[in-house]
Amino acid sequence: MENAKTLLPMVERDEWLHPVAEQVADRHNRYMRRMEAIEQQSGSIVDYANGYRYFGWQWDDTLDGWWFREWLPEAYDVFIFGDFNSWQRTQLRLHKSADGVWSIFLPAAMYGHLLTHGSLYKLHIHGKNGWHDRIPAYATRVVQDEESKNYTAQFWNPTEAYEWQHNDFEGAPAKDLLIYEAHVGMAQEEAKVGTYNEFTELILPRIKKAGYNAVQLMAIAEHPYYGSFGYHVSNFFAPSSRFGTPEELKRLIDTAHGMGIAVIMDLVHAHYVKNQNEGILDLDGSGHHYSKEGEAGYQQYWDSMIFDYGKGGVEHFLLSNVKYWLDEFHIDGYRFDGVTSMLYYHRGYIDFDARERFFDEGVDLDAVTYLTLANRLVHDFRAEAVTIAEDVSGMPALCSPIDDGGVGFDYRLGMAMPDFWIRMLKDTPDEEWNIWEMWDVMTSRLPSVKTVAYAESHDQAMVGDKTIAFRLLDSLMYEGMDRAFESPVMDRGMALHKMIRLFTITTGGDAYLNFMGNEFGHPEWIDFPREGNGYSHAYARRQWSLRDNGFLRYAYLADFDEAMIELVSKHRILSDGYPYNLQMDEQNKTMVYSHRDLIFVLNWHTEAAIPDYELPVREAGKYEVVLSSDEERFGGLGRQTVGEEHFTFNVEGEDGQMYPRLKVYNTPRTAIVLKKID
Repeated sequence: MENAKTLLPMVERDEWLHPVAEQVADRHNRYMRRMEAIEQQSGSIVDYANGYRYFGWQWDDTLDGWWFREWLPEAYDVFIFGDFNSWQRTQLRLHKSADGVWSIFLPAAMYGHLLTHGSLYKLHIHGKNGWHDRIPAYATRVVQDEESKNYTAQFWNPTEAYEWQHNDFEGAPAKDLLIYEAHVGMAQEEAKVGTYNEFTELILPRIKKAGYNAVQLMAIAEHPYYGSFGYHVSNFFAPSSRFGTPEELKRLIDTAHGMGIAVIMDLVHAHYVKNQNEGILDLDGSGHHYSKEGEAGYQQYWDSMIFDYGKGGVEHFLLSNVKYWLDEFHIDGYRFDGVTSMLYYHRGYIDFDARERFFDEGVDLDAVTYLTLANRLVHDFRAEAVTIAEDVSGMPALCSPIDDGGVGFDYRLGMAMPDFWIRMLKDTPDEEWNIWEMWDVMTSRLPSVKTVAYAESHDQAMVGDKTIAFRLLDSLMYEGMDRAFESPVMDRGMALHKMIRLFTITTGGDAYLNFMGNEFGHPEWIDFPREGNGYSHAYARRQWSLRDNGFLRYAYLADFDEAMIELVSKHRILSDGYPYNLQMDEQNKTMVYSHRDLIFVLNWHTEAAIPDYELPVREAGKYEVVLSSDEERFGGLGRQTVGEEHFTFNVEGEDGQMYPRLKVYNTPRTAIVLKKID
C-alpha cells in the first residue's frame, strides 16, 4: 500500500478504506483528468454546462433571427418542421458540423411572423433506423394533444420574461434541513391533476404552517405516463405541461422562497423512458445515442433506458440539465434519484456484504465520475445548493468532499430506516421490540456521512406497499377516526405513529423528510389513473379536509407533527449530531437520550406505567416538560402536563461520585421531552 502521506484525506481518516486506497485514488484521478479536460475546453465546468444556451432555439441579435441546433452525431439527414411551415417535413434541412451538431438559421424577416410563441414543431430525422418524427432533446416545452394524445415540442418565447421577486433568498439551510416531499399533480383534494398555481396558492401555505423549510418536488420534468410518478422522464429540459406553464412553476418556486422555503427537485438521471415517440431514445437512429447499444443500455428492472455516462455528448447533456434547473428556475438543489442503479452494472440487485462489492468490476466508474462532476457543478454554480443521494448500497465516499477523494453529495437518504419500521410493524409483536436494535438502526451511520432520516416516504405510500398509519390502523382509518370512537387498536396506532416519527427525527440523521399527507396518517395509498382502476384520480390526490375536520383524529397526528417540527427546528436538534444515550431500560422498554438541553424519554412498553421513574441526566437543575405525545391536544390521555417542573436529585454511583437524576411519570407508548431551564 502506498505511503500514508500520499493517501487521499478520506482514506487516511478511514482505516477500512486502506486496502482499497489504490482504487479510490484511481476514481479520484479519473475525475481530475476529466475536470482538467473540461477546464481546458471551456474554462470551467460552469461554463461547460451551457448546452441549454446553445442547443434548441437560440436568438441571434447580430443576424436577427433564430438558430436551432441538435446533437445527432450519427443521423443521415435532419429537417425541422411545424405549424410555422405548414408541417412540411422536408422543406427546412439542417446542416451537420464536424462535431455531430445539426443546425439551421431562420431569419426573423422570413419566419418572425410564423414562428411565434406557442408554435408547435418536431424534427424529421433519417438515421440507421429509418425516418422518424421526433421531439428534440433540448426542448423546453412539450405539450400533449388532447385528442390524438401525441406529444409535440412547443416554441416557448413569452413576450415578457418572468420577473423574480425573491432573488435575495439564501437557499437551502446548511443545517437542520426539514424536507416536505410533494407531488404537484396529486397535491389537490379534487380528483384531477393539480396545477402549479394550485400548489402555490393552497399547498405552500400548509407546508409553511407545518414548519418545514424545504419542499422536494417530484415529477417536474416532462414524462408521458402520469402513473410513472415522474420517473420515466422523456424531456429533461421541459417542466411537465400537465401542471401548467414554465412561468407558473417559476412563480411556485419564487413564492416558496418568499416564505423561506427552499425547493429541491427530484432529479432523474439514472434512466429515461424507452418510448421513442416522446423521448430521446435512439434520437439519431444509431442504436447507441444516449445509451450503450443493446442490453447494456437497458434497465431491465425498471423497463427503461440507461445513460452512457462515459460518452462526451451524454455527459454534456446531463450536466447542462443540472445547471439548467438551477439557473432558469432557481431550484435550490437536487435529490438524485436511483443513484444505486447508476453506480453499478448490476443496478444494486446484490447483497453489499463485503468491501469488494464497492470496488469490483460491478461498479460503473463512468457513472462515479459523472456524479462527482455533477456535484462539483452544483456547488461551483450555487454554493448554497444541496445534493442528496438516493443510494441503498452505502457506497463509501459518496458523501465525502470531492477534494478529499469523495463524490461530493451533501446527504444520503437513510433508506434502511423505513425498511426497518416496515419489518418491525409487519413481523414483530410490540412486546418483542428490541430497543437496542431500534437504537442501533437509527444511529448506525458514519459521522462524516450526513443522513436524511425518514420513517416513510412516497415509496411506502404507493399501491403495493403500506404507510405506517395503514399498518397500524388498517380498516380503522375508514371506520374509527371519529374522536368519539374508542378502541385499543386505535390507541396503539395513534401512539406509535407519533413515537416512531419523534424517535426517527431525533436519532436518525442530520436532516428529515416526510411525504405529504403522511404526517396526518392519510388513509389512501397512491394509485395513479390507469386501466386497472378505470383511469380514476380518486387515489391520486390528498384529502386535506380529513386533516382540517375538527371531529377526526387525523388532526391530532398533524398537530403533533407540527409541534415536533417546531421543537426540532427551535432547538436545532438535527445539527446536534448523534443523540447522547443516557439509559436503555430493556425491562421497561424505555430509552432515555439527550440533545443539547433536551431530555427524551420514550416508553415503548405496551402496559408498564411507572409513577416515579428514575433516569440519569447530564446536568443538575430544573427540567420542564415541553412536549408529550400523550397530550390531549394530540389525542392522548394527558398523563403528563406540559410546563410541569422536575428537579434533579443526586445519587451516589459505584465510583463514589454523586450523579444527578430525575423522576418522571413514565407511561406506556409515550414520548416526553424535558428541557433544562435552570
